[in-house]
Amino acid sequence: MFQITDKPLNPQSIIGKVRKNAYGAVVTFVGTVRSPSQGKEVIHIDYEAYAEMALPKLKEIGQEIKERWGLENVAICHRVGRVWPGEIVTVIAVAASHRQEAFQACSYAIDRIKETVPIWKKEVFREGSRWVEGREPGSSPGGQTGNIEM
Repeated sequence: MFQITDKPLNPQSIIGKVRKNAYGAVVTFVGTVRSPSQGKEVIHIDYEAYAEMALPKLKEIGQEIKERWGLENVAICHRVGRVWPGEIVTVIAVAASHRQEAFQACSYAIDRIKETVPIWKKEVFREGSRWVEGREPGSSPGGQTGNIEM
């Protein structure tokens, strides 16, 4: 399951997509909006994605995990739109026979998302806002919100 959505993410539902009796481990990463960030109170974060490219990139990460660890039961879901402190923005679930490869694959997935998937975030503070990791205000990514799933 690979998804970009503007709806709240439900980790239990996502875990249910990968969990099977044959697997002894399901490792899950749940990323949330934190506050403060760099010493400033975060009011909210606006996430944008170029969904037509982001979703295939998520699927590509799943394929990389399959090739590297032989794991096929992988779910990667990312939220877009306005997200408030404490809310879930990313859920990754990886099922495997044993925990070690599930931990490694889950860690690999979040690193690859940050490296390759066209998802941008703008942190909004009382004092203003800033695009994180190189994005500048006004340089629209051509983003899309809504639900897209593979």
